[in-house]
Amino acid sequence: MAPPKKKTATKRAASKKTGRPKPAAKKSAAKTSAAKTIPTEVSVKDFVASVENPKRRADAQAALSMYKAITGAEPKMWGPSIIGYGSYHYKYESGREGDMCAAGFSPRGSAMVFYIMGGVPEGDPLYARLGKHRLGKSCLYVNRLEDIDADVLRRIIARSWAYMMKAYPHRK
Repeated sequence: MAPPKKKTATKRAASKKTGRPKPAAKKSAAKTSAAKTIPTEVSVKDFVASVENPKRRADAQAALSMYKAITGAEPKMWGPSIIGYGSYHYKYESGREGDMCAAGFSPRGSAMVFYIMGGVPEGDPLYARLGKHRLGKSCLYVNRLEDIDADVLRRIIARSWAYMMKAYPHRK
C-alpha cells in the first residue's frame, strides 16, 4: 500500500467543511455567451413541411392556425426549431440580456412544446382542464393535440400572449 500523499499548499482557500480546496470561481458565461435562440430567415412553411412524423406535422399546421388567430402576428423561425410570434427584450439581474419570441411552439420529436412565457402560472385551473400534458419552466408539453382540449389550449395561449403584450409594451 502506498503511503498517503502529503498535502500541498494551494492558492485557493480550503473549504471549512471538507478541508479540500474550493473550486475556482467560474467566470460568468451570462455576459459572454451569445444567445442561441435568435430569429432566422428559414421559412416556417419549409420547416413544418420537413417535420418527419406526419401526425406531428399535422399538429404543427393546426398550431400555426391557432397562433395566427390568437396573435395576429406572422410566424418566424427562432433558432432551428421554434416557431415564434412577436418578440420581447429581456434583461436578467446577472446582466444577461437578449430577445426572444413572445409566444411560440416547436414540433419536437417527442412532443409538441408550447412556450407559455407568462400570465398562466403552473397552478392555474386551466391546466387541470387541458388534458394529458406536462409542464416545464416555460414549456407546456403535449404528445398529441387530440389528447387535449383545444379550446383550453387556445385560452392558455391567449392569456400568455395578452400578458406578454402588457408586460413588454416596448417590445419589438
